[in-house]
Amino acid sequence: MVPEFKHIQMAQERFAGVIQPSPLVRSSYLSRILGSETFLKLENLQETGSFKVRGAYNRLFHLSLSEKEKGVIAASAGNHAQGVAWASARLGIKATIVMPEDVSIRKLLAVKDLGAEILLHGSRFDQAYTRALEISKDTGQIFIPAFSDPLVIAGQGTIGLELSEFLDHETAVVVPVGGGGLISGLAVASKAIEPSVRVIGVQARTCPSAIRSLEQGKPLAVEVGHTLADGIAVNRPGDLNFSIIQKLVDEVVDVDEEAIAGAILSLLDKASIVAEGAGAVPVAALTENRVSTRAKRYILIISGGNLEINTSDRILHRGSVKMGRLLRIEVDLLDVPGSLWKLMGIIAQEKANILHIFHDRLNLENPIQVSRVKLNLETRGHDHAKEVIAKLREAGYGIKQTL
Repeated sequence: MVPEFKHIQMAQERFAGVIQPSPLVRSSYLSRILGSETFLKLENLQETGSFKVRGAYNRLFHLSLSEKEKGVIAASAGNHAQGVAWASARLGIKATIVMPEDVSIRKLLAVKDLGAEILLHGSRFDQAYTRALEISKDTGQIFIPAFSDPLVIAGQGTIGLELSEFLDHETAVVVPVGGGGLISGLAVASKAIEPSVRVIGVQARTCPSAIRSLEQGKPLAVEVGHTLADGIAVNRPGDLNFSIIQKLVDEVVDVDEEAIAGAILSLLDKASIVAEGAGAVPVAALTENRVSTRAKRYILIISGGNLEINTSDRILHRGSVKMGRLLRIEVDLLDVPGSLWKLMGIIAQEKANILHIFHDRLNLENPIQVSRVKLNLETRGHDHAKEVIAKLREAGYGIKQTL
């Protein structure tokens, strides 16, 4: 079965009262810097934090009574796991999720909280995937694919129906691409509504499986590198997905890790939107001029918001350094009463905030009566940081900027 527009319409009807349309909001920041009206489709606000509930619910809804009694099984380390667990709970179906042993505690607990049984197997996703297929064969549990399934594709395509009033020849829809479930469903819906609308895919540069497949004219497996966009780190597009991408998608581009990190930060800083790496790649593609298609209006699919806390912490700190909001300095002081107090007084006068201070009396590079003080300061930007350093040097301090 190849998903058609009517299948997407039927999926939307099934979602009534179960899955709510996600908000579509205008980004004044992106509209200004891109010179085109730019809107964000916030799938990160779905119940499990991603669009995956759409395809999972549509696939599980179609199970026969006997299939429902057998239960379902899926392999995932993230959003698909939560989507299947959530849909199973809504439909009263027992679900088993096979996850890699090194899956994050946050994702594991999220799936567990939704009522699914969790099996940990292997250190990589492909090992968990193989194990899930083995269990499905042995037990009769119905295997639920993450993307290579017409009903899953139709479910994801309902996003396109929610964009119908905005789709015209002057619009481009920018979509994250992993296995291809989201972009293939959205392309079917969007092109049926308005054939002239442009659909653009975005991949992580460390995992360009759809791009390489399009270059060779057939689905190809690529080596998966580390990426912040782990939700689209799929080594090979699905066969059905690829055939739709090949036919309906206008362009697929890639973005590097710095661009993804910057996009996550800009969404949080400029729009108060929490996006995971995969959800942020459309922003990265446009802000880094990776898209050759020019449009009067862009619609960016923010596909998910399940950002790990440690990842967000690293991104925020790196971003703060780049924007001049985090300044790290070292200064040598005479180890006498009042010297540190005087230094801190100047910093306070300049309205910089001391985040962290380390008073090192054991530094062997200095004379015994001199201690080295290391400070992390919060500043308002590069100009403010320069002003703080200038005032300290003006007061006679030898400042070494280390960050």
